[in-house]
Amino acid sequence: MTEKATMQALAALVPQGSRVLDLGCGGGAMLDYLQRERGCSGYGVEIDDANVLACVRRGVNVVQLNLEEGLAIFEDNSFDVVLQIDTLPHLRNAEIMLRETARVGRAGIVAFPNFAHWPNRLSVLRGRMPVTRRLPYQWYDTPNIRVGTFKDFEVLAHKNQLRILDAFGLQEGEVVRWLPNARAGTAVFHFERAV
Repeated sequence: MTEKATMQALAALVPQGSRVLDLGCGGGAMLDYLQRERGCSGYGVEIDDANVLACVRRGVNVVQLNLEEGLAIFEDNSFDVVLQIDTLPHLRNAEIMLRETARVGRAGIVAFPNFAHWPNRLSVLRGRMPVTRRLPYQWYDTPNIRVGTFKDFEVLAHKNQLRILDAFGLQEGEVVRWLPNARAGTAVFHFERAV
């Protein structure tokens, strides 16, 4: 239930009929949902062979591409919305990819595990890195290159001249607007270039 509620909360940020680019789309579930429920079109970008195959089986257009190489194949403002759902923590070039998101899309939506969520803070206070449903790996086997917080992304957005249109947390599929940095396991930002 929470996965569907999370998908619905993120999809609500995408205008009906938008042309969408989903970076690190996994098996294509989000783009498939947007196509069915919001009348969207677009592409997923994924590197993993099994995930590319899952996208094809779902009927989701997918480009197999390593995001570390950038988005040079896409022109400026090619898409209405560019999604980065759980992608930033896995990228070495996260800041560059954030700027590329703003370049190829009129708007961007980023969601990532919020390391400042109170159970994570408590775990660190106890001397251990957190292992939660949202951060399910041990410190030594995580695929995440970095962790970040709700507040960290606000600073990064400002540094890169991005205007935040909406920001909230998600916890168990519920939208959290009051103290999301402490109360939500997922940080969500909807933004556009500030220029």
